[in-house]
Amino acid sequence: MIISIGNDHAGVEHKQAIVTHLESIGHTVINHGTDHHESVDYPDYAHPVASDVENKKADFGILICGSANGVCITANKHQGVRAALCWMNEIAALARQHNDANILGLPARFAAIDACIAMVDTFLSTPFEGGRHLNRVNKIACN
Repeated sequence: MIISIGNDHAGVEHKQAIVTHLESIGHTVINHGTDHHESVDYPDYAHPVASDVENKKADFGILICGSANGVCITANKHQGVRAALCWMNEIAALARQHNDANILGLPARFAAIDACIAMVDTFLSTPFEGGRHLNRVNKIACN
């Protein structure tokens, strides 16, 4: 899979650990994140990831900031993007199963690195259930 990832200054260590993990299991990673702790503006990192997903340059996206609220709000402005803020494995699974989420939002200040890696694995391996959820997902986009 091709995974696009982005982060602000709050998610540097999380991003580095996730990229290492993803590459070790054979995924290709497009890295739009910062590697520095100096304050940056999260939309500058969220938009390129959302564009990669929107334009089918990446199969999935991962966005990391302090709370993950800002990056998810930003990413969800893009057509066809469904960014889900996840803080535990069960939420990551439901985001895929029920919402067909294609970007995982991780809150670096509230979720440990190992928990985030587990959520990444769950998110990437959980299929969309379709069925009754498909009609709801089809109503998300503004036309």
